[in-house]
Amino acid sequence: MTTTHVWPTIPATATTRLRATLADSWLMTRRNLVYWIRSPEELFGSLVFPLITVLLFGYVFGNAIPVPGGGEYREFLMPGLFAMTMIFGLVITTGAVVTDTERGVTDRFRAMPISSSAVMIGRSTSDMVRAGADLLVLIGCGALVGWRSHGTVAATLGGLGLLLLLRLALIWVGIYLGLILRTAEGVSAISPLVLPFAMVSNAFVAPALMPSWLGTVAEFTPMSATVTATRELFGNPGLTGESWAAEHATLLAVLWPLVLILVFFPLAVGRYRRSR
Repeated sequence: MTTTHVWPTIPATATTRLRATLADSWLMTRRNLVYWIRSPEELFGSLVFPLITVLLFGYVFGNAIPVPGGGEYREFLMPGLFAMTMIFGLVITTGAVVTDTERGVTDRFRAMPISSSAVMIGRSTSDMVRAGADLLVLIGCGALVGWRSHGTVAATLGGLGLLLLLRLALIWVGIYLGLILRTAEGVSAISPLVLPFAMVSNAFVAPALMPSWLGTVAEFTPMSATVTATRELFGNPGLTGESWAAEHATLLAVLWPLVLILVFFPLAVGRYRRSR
């Protein structure tokens, strides 16, 4: 007669769960980065789009747009292009989430014994890596056309940090939109809506040169706050305006992304869990 031993189940501790979540998040991050690197069209677009944008705005429009207070337009322009790239990253995030949904990848992730939060953490981390790569390419392009950061090393790093903070906030907006839209047609529909959000700002033209009502709106957008703050930190021209938004740009450049994260992070998490 044999005796069957029933081993007691050891409950997972908080540390064990945290380690498992971090391991799963790393796997999801690596998966997303490998997919990006092995997609030539996406990699090519990420590297070439910034160069085309710099050449188009810097040389085609550069001599026709004045900089209030004086200064070189291309130095005025580059912080705006940095922020615009972060804004258009929203479409990239939304499209990636929708692609995984359409191909059934998201459903397979839900069926696997992995942390549900790891899927979204992996998406946000990999997109932040892509954002960092985009910024490095843009900085190189800016250096080629004469842009320089005249601020200290700490100020320059602070400006780059504000740009990445904006991108982080928009990642969670993109994840939420991707979970709602679920089709490529939906992504195509929101893409044109991102352009006005980027253009109605001080990225390419100072609000003082716009109609008064439009200039007032432009000064208070998240895009303008980040652009104004980075211009100040980089020591680039274009720091004109006596409005509250212009004088507290750095504060707004921090508050706007935090508000977006506080709103869309729980919305994205809740949407993902309800879709299980």
